[in-house]
Amino acid sequence: MSRPSSPTTLAAAIIAVLVFACRADPEPVQDFCVAAAHKTGAADDQPTFPGFPCKPSSTVVSDDFFFGGLSAPAKPASDSPFGSAVTSGNVEAFPGLNTLGLSINRVDLAPGGVNPLHTHPRAAELVHVVSGEMLVGFVSTAGKFYSKVVGEGQSFVIPRGLTHFQYNVGATAARALTVFNSQLPGLVLAAPALFGADPEIPDAVLAKSFQVDGEIIKLLKSKFRK
Repeated sequence: MSRPSSPTTLAAAIIAVLVFACRADPEPVQDFCVAAAHKTGAADDQPTFPGFPCKPSSTVVSDDFFFGGLSAPAKPASDSPFGSAVTSGNVEAFPGLNTLGLSINRVDLAPGGVNPLHTHPRAAELVHVVSGEMLVGFVSTAGKFYSKVVGEGQSFVIPRGLTHFQYNVGATAARALTVFNSQLPGLVLAAPALFGADPEIPDAVLAKSFQVDGEIIKLLKSKFRK
């Protein structure tokens, strides 16, 4: 006969189950949840866990699960001061992704162009180069820089939330598809976030943080303030 569990053992088991449940993604309770139409940028436009509200299933059509927005860049990469163009395929553009936990972008880089330093706070990123070659890199929380020149048909993964970039090291235009394990990965561009924040981050804070003169901070802010 097995011995009855002690109160301590039972409590530990209950805590373990609760912790596991908290860490797990919720089980789907429906086949899909196509996002209902919403106004991007509205004050109440934030998705609720685990996504935007569903449109009625009676109004769902096949085109809700189709997205052709990555067939061409949103704009020429050469029009950007960075020589880059990113076309988003997240839930805001592709409603069928709602609650599915994935999205896809297209990144076009002119020769010498860069998708500048940024983070995605809600997703890891898989970079798959379709044409050309890119230097892809990220910095870990230990301050170590990991990078690789990635060519056509090759891939590089960037862990969630870490600062990273893609840079065209070739003589011709380069293109990549970037896949995320989030329907809405989020985007924080490093330089605009620091030097173009609204309201402004105080000059003294930035000067002290970067150990530079305040005039340099004013110059950098002039590049990113609207």
